[in-house]
Amino acid sequence: MSRRTIEHLSRRERQIMDIVYRLGTALVSEVLKAIPDPPSYSTVRALLGVLVEKGHLNYVRRGRAYSYMPILSPAKARQSALKHALRTFFNGSVEGVVVTLLDVAAGRLTDDELDRLERIIREKRGEERKR
Repeated sequence: MSRRTIEHLSRRERQIMDIVYRLGTALVSEVLKAIPDPPSYSTVRALLGVLVEKGHLNYVRRGRAYSYMPILSPAKARQSALKHALRTFFNGSVEGVVVTLLDVAAGRLTDDELDRLERIIREKRGEERKR
């Protein structure tokens, strides 16, 4: 099984993974319906097979159809994608990621959300001091 990282996926494979994560489990027909500018049914079926071979998806047979689901939990997939973005776009700077996210969300964060973020930072500071 190959490494399960997003950087080893083609654009179409990433689109399909996004759809399967969003749906939780998906049939070929459901992926086909949800994919922008869709390729043929057989192409989607083949790409799902490639994603199984690469270790990103698993499947179960339901009658004559196959239902595909991600191998990694959504939380693990988010961590993997964020680690990739951290390395690729922020040169490993967590501060850079956080500042960018805050800039993107400017004006949309509620006082409660900002308070929770402050609390999380204080907790992480306490954990770091204990080490």
